[in-house]
Amino acid sequence: MRTAYKCRAYPTPDQAAVFNRTFGCVRLVWNKTLAARHAAFFQHGERTSYQQTDAALTAWKKTDDLAFLAEVSSVPLQQTLRHQHTAFGHFFAQRARYPRFKSRTGKQSAHYTRSAFRIKNGALHVAKTDGPLAVAWSWPDVNLATLDPTMVIVSREPDGRWYATFAVDVDQPDPLPATGHQIGIDLGLKDFAVTSDGDRIANPRHLERKARNLARYQRRMARKQRGSGNRRKAKVRVAVAHRKVRNARRDFLHQTSTTLIEQADTIVIEDLAVANMVRNRRLARVISDVGWAEFRSLLAYKAVRAGRRLIVIDRWYPSSKTCSCCGHLLPELDLGTRHWTCPACRTRHDRDINAAKNILAAGRAVAGEPSGNACGADVRRQGSSLPRSAVKQETPTARCPA
Repeated sequence: MRTAYKCRAYPTPDQAAVFNRTFGCVRLVWNKTLAARHAAFFQHGERTSYQQTDAALTAWKKTDDLAFLAEVSSVPLQQTLRHQHTAFGHFFAQRARYPRFKSRTGKQSAHYTRSAFRIKNGALHVAKTDGPLAVAWSWPDVNLATLDPTMVIVSREPDGRWYATFAVDVDQPDPLPATGHQIGIDLGLKDFAVTSDGDRIANPRHLERKARNLARYQRRMARKQRGSGNRRKAKVRVAVAHRKVRNARRDFLHQTSTTLIEQADTIVIEDLAVANMVRNRRLARVISDVGWAEFRSLLAYKAVRAGRRLIVIDRWYPSSKTCSCCGHLLPELDLGTRHWTCPACRTRHDRDINAAKNILAAGRAVAGEPSGNACGADVRRQGSSLPRSAVKQETPTARCPA
């Protein structure tokens, strides 16, 4: 399996100049290739192959205007073409959106394969640079001198920090001991997550706590003249504020996902349409701050490494409106209703805990296991358009009591 070690890098001024020049060439090759692909597809209906982009890059290096492309390592430029070819493959397969142009103000990176770097005596040497690149190695149980990475990524964040990422192929780690426990997770905004065991994980709201400082830095940047040095400094302060929020959120998601992986053998979550939910102008910032998509990604790869099972049920499953005791389905349930009583069995439900129990039962139904007390009917597998009904459930006319 593939893993990565990302650590801080401290290039010398000469090394930083080489990397900055490489970033500019990578960005130029990406944008020119993307513009050529765009024109070929929308004007002539033709798809561009990787061989065509590779030939175009070779031709660009022979021109007077783009001869500087030959001054940097050719490996990051070739990797840029491969990444764009893969991005278009995902787009045509409807797995990703249309590739976009790269900006010089965002994150900059260059990918080096084994032919463009070497690790000698525990030090990283990158092509076209003088001397080793200083990195802050933070894994005492892993020896950098014996590391055999397949790729090294040198990147620079908008706040000015440099990073080096080592991609390594490692053996599958030993699975964690079985716990014999299964949990369903209902993600939300009031509480970040509510489990079928009744546990609540509070939403830390990292962006909301830093909103005042971030707004102040943004106002200061807006007052500065465009293109001035003071504006660049103010922009770095804004980027630093965003980095602190991002790191705090990522740390919370890592700790939460690791705790859940250690607690249960099977974890069931919903397939949330985050991209559609952020279109709500009132909730877009809160939804973006909570980090549901990243949390799901962390759960997915940690479940594979730990030998756990992650089940994702269909996003249209009415987990909140279904009674987890008898399976009664309410015709409607307002978002403001946090507790409701089942008209059929008179069970009093907490909205989120009831939804988590139904999510767990739905995951068991998808996996072909007994669903227990909760009703797992009308659950669809992820990506399927047809429901799978366990029993016929007629919707009564009763409404949720106030």
